Amino acid sequence: MLRIILNGAGGRMGKMMASVIENAPDAVLACAVDKVAEEIEVKSLSDFNGDADCIIDFSHHSATKELVSYAVAKKLPLVIAPTGHTEDELSLINEASKSIPVFFTANFSLGIAVLVELAKKAVAMFPDADVEIVEAHHNRKADAPSGTAKMIANALKEVRPEAEFVYGRNGMKKREKNEIGIHALRMGNESGMHEIYVSTDSQTLTLRHNAESHQVFADGALAAARYISQKSAGFYNMDTMLSEVK
Repeated sequence: MLRIILNGAGGRMGKMMASVIENAPDAVLACAVDKVAEEIEVKSLSDFNGDADCIIDFSHHSATKELVSYAVAKKLPLVIAPTGHTEDELSLINEASKSIPVFFTANFSLGIAVLVELAKKAVAMFPDADVEIVEAHHNRKADAPSGTAKMIANALKEVRPEAEFVYGRNGMKKREKNEIGIHALRMGNESGMHEIYVSTDSQTLTLRHNAESHQVFADGALAAARYISQKSAGFYNMDTMLSEVK
């Protein structure tokens, strides 16, 4: 049975993650932690001294230092779900991966992983095409563009290394051929949509992924926890996990 510490358990995604864990046949919630939610008794990771096999974090990127310090001290595998990390916070995550298994990705959806691979193939097949990325999320999301949009853009840069990212468009300036446009929409209760346009003068290929429910991210996080609980120290993501799927 996989015993999981859930950090950020009182938030919207934390509550959904708790529900997914409670309904899983092979996992149990070892401790729910949340520094602000009144209904959660344990306010800090350091307040928990029980047994656990893994931490899933759905708190906020600003908690990175405390999170990785605790995980490294306890030698616990760590799944990190928040986005919007600073360069310093990313450095802390990378440093932690030298001591413990760390799973870090901008999006826990299997569908997004497939979308990225299809997009890379399309951009490679149409080297002269214009490429634009559009993402939409709920009106409470703070970071823009989304971490997933940035992940897609960076993946496309692997096959188009000369590309330059343009965030939104404004003013009087013609589009350059080496640009990858990245655009963010914030509206209503949108769970998450990502579109990639690959457009030539004669045709346009549109690739799109919709998260119909936020549960897709909780399901992915639990799959990641199962995966890294059997791993040695290192940095893991959706690519490394999917590469081992038989």
